[in-house]
Amino acid sequence: MKRRHWIAGMAALTALAGGGGLLWRSRTPRPVSPEDLAARFARPLSPPGAGLVVHHLGHSLVGRDMPAMLEQLAHAAGFVGHSHSSQLGWGASLRQHWEPDEPVPGFETENAHPRHRPSREALAEGHIDALVLTEMVEIRDAIRYHDSARYLALWAQAARAANPDTRIYLYETWHRLDDPQGWAARVAADLPRHWQGDILRAALGHEGSGDIRIIPGGQVLAAVIAAAGAGQIAGLSGAEDFFARTPEGAVDPIHLGDLGAYVIAAAHFATLYHASPEGLPHRLALADGSPADPLPDPAAEDVQRVVWQVVTGYAGSGVRARA
Repeated sequence: MKRRHWIAGMAALTALAGGGGLLWRSRTPRPVSPEDLAARFARPLSPPGAGLVVHHLGHSLVGRDMPAMLEQLAHAAGFVGHSHSSQLGWGASLRQHWEPDEPVPGFETENAHPRHRPSREALAEGHIDALVLTEMVEIRDAIRYHDSARYLALWAQAARAANPDTRIYLYETWHRLDDPQGWAARVAADLPRHWQGDILRAALGHEGSGDIRIIPGGQVLAAVIAAAGAGQIAGLSGAEDFFARTPEGAVDPIHLGDLGAYVIAAAHFATLYHASPEGLPHRLALADGSPADPLPDPAAEDVQRVVWQVVTGYAGSGVRARA
């Protein structure tokens, strides 16, 4: 890394700290228009030529196991330079991760592992190729009370100040299975309304945010669950197959089990590398090295195919299917 990039990164992070700092305008800029966003999405990104250094920032819907699975998929696909680090919390918002005086719930517990790197430190060094951020859920509360768009822009500005070539992704997640509006209906509605509209369009209105794409995790998960429920994935029947279980044996309404983590890792792989996960291994290890529960053998390629169809069918991913 060039010394000037390190100095620039540290200076930018110092200037940006503490609620916005010197690079934040006193007046909130106007969000980019839906037409402008569509025009940006119409320009696909170029596929990376090598393995990426990825930093994940978020909470338990990132977790430790999904990034570990992503790394295994990348290595199996030949992207042996892929590595990852993370900063996590319990239901933590982008604001809580950013503000030095706001505690990140569960910080010590969630980051007690070898892949933890403080996000500010990781970005300031200028080595990060891809920054993947997600917001807390309930997403409507995050927007209303945690100023999601502003903090997405601040993290993007900090990453680009240290390394202008960093690719930045907003990882779209989901809400509780027992949502009164219906789980699938909310996943479909929340992407354009909240993730793209309230957060991304507003964040892109801030100078220095640059290009930000979306990893459509919620859309992929919903499509896989729908296919399973329709009998199109052998050995799987619906949401309960992909979500974790509580100690009492009930379905966890928000957190994923090993099969769900695999689906989301495959969605990240397809988005980051512009490559189909079809044919990649489905028997992987968890972050602690123990074997993950695998997809049934007949189901693996069907799941991988759905992942690729969703990622390439969503312009916001920046990915186009190769001929």
